[in-house]
Amino acid sequence: MSYLRVLGTALVLACSAQLTQPAHAAPQPTVVPLLQKDIADVPGKEMLMITVDYPPGAVDSIHRHDAYAFVYVLEGSIVMQVRGGKEVTLTPGQTFYEGPDDVHTVGRNASMTKPAKFVVVLLKKKGVDVVLPAK
Repeated sequence: MSYLRVLGTALVLACSAQLTQPAHAAPQPTVVPLLQKDIADVPGKEMLMITVDYPPGAVDSIHRHDAYAFVYVLEGSIVMQVRGGKEVTLTPGQTFYEGPDDVHTVGRNASMTKPAKFVVVLLKKKGVDVVLPAK
């Protein structure tokens, strides 16, 4: 997936979420692609590194990645949970993992007044969108 496709996917998700939510809905996360690299010795796989900024009160929709996702919190505090797992609150320096079959049921800023930011490194299939819908 090209850098532009990743950026386009992030923009479409952000815009569509804002168009379908009432005016009082929580602010949406901002996703910025940092690095994309083919995995030379694993044909069909690539690594994608992104940052996610959660404004105060930001909430993710339920989704999945079809990837191995490694999260590292840079600032603020975030709440994460995958289906069947425990809800956890993470602070700077802490990590979270999502597997390719996990459904991300909770993703939000733990604060209504302070922003949060984290890095995600994804090992994924080439050509597959970064964020996939899930129920």
